Amino acid sequence: MENAQTVTYAPGTPTAPGRRGAPGTVGAAAKVRSGAGWGYPDSMQAVSPTATGVAYLARPGRPAVVARTLAELRGPTRGVVELPVRLMWSTDRAFDLADPDQLLWMYENVLRETTSVDDLRRLVNGRTLRRVWRLLNLPRSVRLAWEARHRGLRSA
Repeated sequence: MENAQTVTYAPGTPTAPGRRGAPGTVGAAAKVRSGAGWGYPDSMQAVSPTATGVAYLARPGRPAVVARTLAELRGPTRGVVELPVRLMWSTDRAFDLADPDQLLWMYENVLRETTSVDDLRRLVNGRTLRRVWRLLNLPRSVRLAWEARHRGLRSA
């Protein structure tokens, strides 16, 4: 993750790089369910980042990825963008950036789901991100991760 915030995985985290959690494995925060819901904790209780060894989680078992600078985010500002399946699992993955709601929806998905700073550079525009920051519906820890790195977003 070049130019991304450094994060560490907790020992036994089921979704550490290169691993897929197996049903019944135990992560740092919670036991993993078996069956259709495997890979997610039984409860959505907040876990201290210091307890898990991960700075900020985008969702259980996945660290938030944050670009080093907003200037490096040179994604498109107009047109239609189609997200890759790894970022948006729906069959309708195209977003018209001229539609404010679609722009917000796309940014929310990218910021929450990405595991690569390259996705951020390619899909998110730094100026646009600053403009829409307060309108984005993000997990608390994703918002905290970005605001910790980019203090200007707190007042955006």
